[in-house]
Amino acid sequence: MKKPLILAIPSKGRMQEQVKELFAQAGLTINHEKGSRNYTASIVELPNVEIALLSASDIAGALYTGQVHLGITGEDLIHETHPQAINAVKSLKPLGVGKADVVVAIPRLWLDVQTMADLDEVAIIMRQKTGQRLRVATKYIHITRGFFAKHTLVDYRIVESAGATEGTPARGQADVIVDITSTGATLKANGLRILDDGVILESEAHLWHSVNAKLSDVQSAALTQIMNAFGAQA
Repeated sequence: MKKPLILAIPSKGRMQEQVKELFAQAGLTINHEKGSRNYTASIVELPNVEIALLSASDIAGALYTGQVHLGITGEDLIHETHPQAINAVKSLKPLGVGKADVVVAIPRLWLDVQTMADLDEVAIIMRQKTGQRLRVATKYIHITRGFFAKHTLVDYRIVESAGATEGTPARGQADVIVDITSTGATLKANGLRILDDGVILESEAHLWHSVNAKLSDVQSAALTQIMNAFGAQA
């Protein structure tokens, strides 16, 4: 039996529903029994395609390593997977869903801090006066390090956060955060605001192709069919 093209989509949540809707609009039917524990699905119209149901972050990792040929996940997770991950994948099409920004947010009461340059001054003064580094809570470690290096901000330390990052300053666990936001409402509710130049990445879900995944003739044909259905670019 010839090996199918592997396409990874989110395993649950609103994003999975949006992906199914996008496929339906493209004339493709995802076949997966609701509530099933099976982590694979199929496309009725494309028998040579197998769908892997993974978490959004696992999809980014699988694309980077070449374990899947195609995947749908956010650009933020592609960048965060590995500093070089963006070079290991190609966007075939932005999908217009899952839109959110990765941002640097600070306490709203820091009235004199408007830019990354101002934040750098705060970090330097904090280190001089207290001997402590500015604490930055985030789950976006690679993205944060790259952005802070770009702005030559070095006097900080990362506080890894698995969830509820926006609440860490109020709890005294961090001074500022790097997190994802779609409306800014949660940041505002936690007394935070985005720096004027603190939008690191405007992210949305893309249909990605893994450069590291080799394609057979059968898989290549299936890829072409999916691209044609979505009007994607090679």
